Amino acid sequence: MTTVIDLRHYGQGNLPDGFKQMLIDVHADCYAAAMDDEFNQRFSWFADHWTAMNGFSCIVAYEKAEPTGFAYGAPLQPGREWWRSTAFQPNNGYTATFAVSEVMVRPRWRKQGISQRLHEALLKNRTEDLAVLLVDVTHPKVQELYETWGYEKAGEQQPFADSPLYSVMVKRLHP
Repeated sequence: MTTVIDLRHYGQGNLPDGFKQMLIDVHADCYAAAMDDEFNQRFSWFADHWTAMNGFSCIVAYEKAEPTGFAYGAPLQPGREWWRSTAFQPNNGYTATFAVSEVMVRPRWRKQGISQRLHEALLKNRTEDLAVLLVDVTHPKVQELYETWGYEKAGEQQPFADSPLYSVMVKRLHP
């Protein structure tokens, strides 16, 4: 049986009641085996932070009424693009950056191409020149997946003292 997945777009001005809790619940399902980690326990703070950012955009995948995963992010403020300290130096006047903060699919729906559909829908109409995201360095297969989607590893960063070390991945949106 083929699963029918419906993608819905949400932005800063149209977040329904319970939206942040839905993000938290999906995250808890995706990270169930790692919820004893303090960094993962702070996801509600990250959800509050990102949903409050100017230009916040989120794509949620649903099977009927059940959220199966999501991808979200927001444009970075010019001059405050944290990834620019890496070795990656864009050419041709690439300036504006969209940060992809999260792409996650609940375990039951994985390996169906949903993460790629979410990612593509999130970036489809972006006007920024570049997309940037972080991948835990202990997950090389995830990094390889993003490389097949056009990302390049630009360096490594540990944004918080209790966070994992991440590969910084950058993609040109308009080659």
